[in-house]
Amino acid sequence: MRRREFLSYAAGAVLSSTGLTSLAAAPRFRKPGEKLNIGVIGCGGRGWTDWTAMFAAGENIAALCDTDRGQMERAKAHMAKSRPFSGLCFSDWREMLSKCENLDAVVVATPDHTHAPAAIAAMKKGCHAYVEKPLVRTIWEARKFAEVAKAAGVVTQLGNQGSSDSGFRRNVEVLLGGVIGNGLEVHIWTDRPIWPQGIERPAGSDPVPATLNWDAWIGSAPMRPFKQGVYTPFKWRAFYDFGTGAFGDMACHTMNVACRGLRFGAVESAECIRIEGAAKDTYPKKSVVKLRYAPRFGMPATDLYWYEGNLKPDAKIMPQVIATLGEVPRSGCLIIGDEGTMIVTHDNGLTAYFAKKGEEKLNSVQKHPAAQAVAQSLPRLETKHKDAWRWSAHQIEFVKACKGECKAFSDTDHSVPMMEGMLVGCIAQRVPGKLVWNAAACRFDGNSEADRYIRPVQRDGWKID
Repeated sequence: MRRREFLSYAAGAVLSSTGLTSLAAAPRFRKPGEKLNIGVIGCGGRGWTDWTAMFAAGENIAALCDTDRGQMERAKAHMAKSRPFSGLCFSDWREMLSKCENLDAVVVATPDHTHAPAAIAAMKKGCHAYVEKPLVRTIWEARKFAEVAKAAGVVTQLGNQGSSDSGFRRNVEVLLGGVIGNGLEVHIWTDRPIWPQGIERPAGSDPVPATLNWDAWIGSAPMRPFKQGVYTPFKWRAFYDFGTGAFGDMACHTMNVACRGLRFGAVESAECIRIEGAAKDTYPKKSVVKLRYAPRFGMPATDLYWYEGNLKPDAKIMPQVIATLGEVPRSGCLIIGDEGTMIVTHDNGLTAYFAKKGEEKLNSVQKHPAAQAVAQSLPRLETKHKDAWRWSAHQIEFVKACKGECKAFSDTDHSVPMMEGMLVGCIAQRVPGKLVWNAAACRFDGNSEADRYIRPVQRDGWKID
């Protein structure tokens, strides 16, 4: 199934079943030169990078929302250095969306379990949505996200910021140019997790800090007691109720070149073929997951192996890499084709090496003659704002797309299919054995245990409509 066919099916099937073809609120597109009114949901961490890039570009931060009051105070102090903040502050995104009728767009940079509820509610109000990795936490949410974005006619951008770098786009172009032939295998490895995994939920409770709205932080997830230093501000990623583990943290970056360059669509199956430190409440300490992508565009099915917890593929499968680099890199994406091999050595996809079959060593993509012969086919966008940092092109591209000046490169036509494959892999880390994924029916064939994790558990008052 082709990516666009897959996305169209995923969104269209739900829309037709509900009779919904558009939403009442019109998307709020601004003209070039006008400023967006942006609501920030999650002011620190990745959110800080996102909204400060938009603020530095001159956009209006109209509202701040964070369950931690200290993060909002920090954000206000930062803005005050340039111009006064005249917007409103909230600890509950539902209240922000209810009271702020002037918002054109939102930045959602919260723990994974809040992404879909907050972004979907905002899109239904006509807001464009820049949503941090990994977009959503469950497969059902991914499809719902696509459905609502399509019906609302809004721009979305997944926060895999390397996508807007010219080096990344060149690496994708070279793969699309067919220099490796048919992709046969992909191996992707990471040193994540760098937070505790393979642990159980701690007993007891601690007093909730006065600056934290714990009920809003839990949001749609099942309620549990606050424990100091266990979930906030960063360790939540390990827990099934809140995060998507190392897969969700890094796959949107490290799978990105392969997914685009080999034009991956639907996953056919997934299996966790190695696991260490499994736990009831969190993702394992280490694992290897095998995904099989369906044939597409005349290319055969392709196996993708995901390694986490500092596990790596065997050096024997990459002799050209060892001959060139001397060792298996700390992290990487190895793409083996029937005519050549590429390895991406930068987590965000910026740096890659390539060799044709039979060549002893790799050469950089910029210098290899076969790669140089591939014409540029993707647009380039670089920011020129003096206060913005390296990755700001991705946020600026989103802003420009909201003004009709370009297309967002990580909109739902790419982000949702890629996330679905990753999320099928996350379920394989929880359910043993080979899982056969039926993308058309949105279920696992013959596996009711795996089916349990397709949809999120949603607490009353926080459910996605």
